[in-house]
Amino acid sequence: MEELTLCTGQKLREVFEAAGDLLEKNARDIDSLNVFPVPDGDCGTNMMLTVRSAVEEARHAPDHSASAVAKAMARGALMGARGNSGVILSQIFRGIAQGVEDKEFFNGADFAAGLVEGTAFAYKALANPVEGTILTVAREASEAARSTSAQSDDLICIVEAVVSAAKDSVASTPMLLPVLREAGVVDAGGQGFYVIMEGVLGALKKEGYRCTEKGVVRYERSSMNKVPLLAMGRSENLYGYCTELVLDGSNLNLDDIRKELEKRGQSVIVAGDECIAHIHIHTFDPGSVLSYATFLGTLHTVKIENMDDQHRVFSERTTTETFPSNVAIIAVAAGEGMKEVFQGLGITAVVSGGAAMNPSTQELLLAVESVPQDKVILLPNDKNVIPVAIQVPHLTAKEVAVVPTESVPQGVAASLSFNCEGDLQSNVEGMSRAKSAVKTVEVTRAVRDTLIGNLQVTEGQAIVFVDGEIAIAGDSPSLALEEALQALISDEIEIATIYYRDRGDSKEAEEVSQRIRQMYPHLQVDLIFGGQPYYHYIASVE
Repeated sequence: MEELTLCTGQKLREVFEAAGDLLEKNARDIDSLNVFPVPDGDCGTNMMLTVRSAVEEARHAPDHSASAVAKAMARGALMGARGNSGVILSQIFRGIAQGVEDKEFFNGADFAAGLVEGTAFAYKALANPVEGTILTVAREASEAARSTSAQSDDLICIVEAVVSAAKDSVASTPMLLPVLREAGVVDAGGQGFYVIMEGVLGALKKEGYRCTEKGVVRYERSSMNKVPLLAMGRSENLYGYCTELVLDGSNLNLDDIRKELEKRGQSVIVAGDECIAHIHIHTFDPGSVLSYATFLGTLHTVKIENMDDQHRVFSERTTTETFPSNVAIIAVAAGEGMKEVFQGLGITAVVSGGAAMNPSTQELLLAVESVPQDKVILLPNDKNVIPVAIQVPHLTAKEVAVVPTESVPQGVAASLSFNCEGDLQSNVEGMSRAKSAVKTVEVTRAVRDTLIGNLQVTEGQAIVFVDGEIAIAGDSPSLALEEALQALISDEIEIATIYYRDRGDSKEAEEVSQRIRQMYPHLQVDLIFGGQPYYHYIASVE
């Protein structure tokens, strides 16, 4: 086999574009590797969209050097990251960018160093890293890359070692995580990482892969179908034009440039060195930015986009309601009724998303930038949105705090405790206490047979989760809900709220609520149309 010792930035983008195509073809299979047998798996989809965002950003890199392309991919991955797996993947891209920093071309050893660095970034990004996940797979694959790079700089040789180690590591994830072993699946994020690296290897070797076994597999390469990317912008009358350029000069002081540009707009990013700087700013007056930059040196790759035009896409995915406070609240929710609930609470903005519909970092950042307030509280309302939400405070000049709500009922409780006259910190503390006082019940149907703990689940059964842990399996969603509520209600519980999915189920939902009222006369039981996907009922007690 011919050795590939040096790789261009263009090749780097191309191999990850191929990896994204492969991931797209197999995203549904990876989504199905959910620990719980529920229909809302989205790990593969999240990773595929994250890779797509990285590749799309790389197409607009200021030049085709390995360093420039890798940096663009890292930024694109971060801005497009969706879910926990997407955030972890973005950190791996960040490491790759560091491994090839300042290089026109890179070799296998540089790529190996980048994978090692990216894995370290990924571990640091999580408060409680868990082994037996994508973290383990990435770490063991990067260790194999580093070991191989001691003998060879050949990129193909090193990626082959990565793919082999990733395959073995994915196969071992059930041995490290009992919950995977009980569910009879490998880790979805780890599988996604393996597929990405198979795509990279296939592009380098210009070979396809054919599915040969179940579980850990060699996947068939996809046809180059493209996934449409959302064009994100800012709302009308607020941010004007997204202006980007490359400034070529001498003795450039990036801090001084950044401070000056902050007077002229928002979302300022100045990256580079004393000779060249990549500038990004949202401004009403791009002309003043160009004039200032021209005074400092020569301009290249100038791009000015009207964000009012782009905002139309976002407006279809969000609804807004001005909150009479200097602190804005942005909540994530899916379902017509759920959005109306938050609107009724006076939430500043509602971003569409939730189970299997995780919004990206860019979408949440867009919502933050679109509200008039300089202080913002984010309510992710899904455990898989939390890792994306906590990236946002680092990407904006606004003061942003995340209250880590894991469900819509927690988000509702947090919203109800908001004090319009309070400051950001006191509201975050109060909302965090309020969300912790809520128990969340979710009812769906199993999509496969499985054994979780001592609970045997059969495909098609109604299954109930209480605060994210599976608790009940039964034949009827309404009866399973009733059983779960009875187990949670005590004399201390004052309110139970039931959100039902379909308007056609309102009669059945009303019957459940009536029986609960009769059994617990002291209890206030509220019945609300939620319209949420996947879950027949979502309920809360507090």
